[in-house]
Amino acid sequence: MKIIVGIAGPRWPALLLVCAAATANAEVYELPPEGHDVIGAVSSIVARADDTLIDLARRHGLGYEDIVRANPTVDPWLPGDGTVVTLPTRFVLPPGPRRGLVLNLAEYRMYYYPKPKVGAQPVVMTYPMSIGRMDWNTPIGLTRIVSKVRNPAWYPPDSVRKEHEEEGRPLPRIVPSGPDNPLGRRSMRLALPGGAYLIHGTNRPAGVGMQVTHGCVRMFPEDIEFLFEQVDIDTHVRIINEPVKMGWDGEQLHLEVHRSLDVAPVAHEDTDGVVIVDPATDAAKAEAPEAPARGQLTSLTVQFVAATNSKPGELDWDVAEQLLERADGIPTRVGRSIKNAATSAASE
Repeated sequence: MKIIVGIAGPRWPALLLVCAAATANAEVYELPPEGHDVIGAVSSIVARADDTLIDLARRHGLGYEDIVRANPTVDPWLPGDGTVVTLPTRFVLPPGPRRGLVLNLAEYRMYYYPKPKVGAQPVVMTYPMSIGRMDWNTPIGLTRIVSKVRNPAWYPPDSVRKEHEEEGRPLPRIVPSGPDNPLGRRSMRLALPGGAYLIHGTNRPAGVGMQVTHGCVRMFPEDIEFLFEQVDIDTHVRIINEPVKMGWDGEQLHLEVHRSLDVAPVAHEDTDGVVIVDPATDAAKAEAPEAPARGQLTSLTVQFVAATNSKPGELDWDVAEQLLERADGIPTRVGRSIKNAATSAASE
């Protein structure tokens, strides 16, 4: 079930069109109990003549990659009046603990699990995000929020200033808050080595959902402004790169596949409460189970074994392999639970 939460910004679902145009909804869902892993629902919308896929994505809690991969035959910049556009607003929750912030780089999406209040229904919030491009990777690992700033100034690192200088677009040492500041109106600093990794807004929202940043995580302005008020200092942050996700929706097993990214863990010692992913460290394996250069078929097998450890199930490998090839990010049924545990992957 989806819960609608009013905030300022340009996103609103159809059922809230009677409200003021400035009202939008945070992407908030009831958190299913352990053993149930799928939230949301895929829907569709008819494009108008002046729509772009980027416009439609932002209105419905999606980023560029989300909507383009789900609509491979549609022109992103000119879908055309009357074109039916798929909205991939169904998600398999990422593997691992449902705690704090989980950022899945391969999915260009973050999940926030706020600590539930006594007697309240636990929820999960999810938002599209941009990540570091190939030469400025967003690091994988465990960290936390160490500071929050409204209307931040930007102090571009020397490496970024050098890049801009070489491109003929020199930057000052300090970019004050305002419309020209690429951090937008809110930023939250992560306790990662180097001290320059932020979750922040943007003055260029069309890039949300792409691999375009200098390593930071970029969000739509309305999303970061809402999340900023929900997240506390010291909130746990887990950054993973998991293109293949599998989970249960009742007795049905679902698979969600995204294109793989070439992202390696950062090679630094632990610092300031940060755990950097190291395959040789049991704690890192448990909290951030990323294996560099792991093939998607291997990822599928690993996910299937994990999913059927507690609930025996069978998998349609032909359908699963087709999804690996398509990688459209839409959860699809690929299996079901079974009564005979001896035939499940967990017991093979």
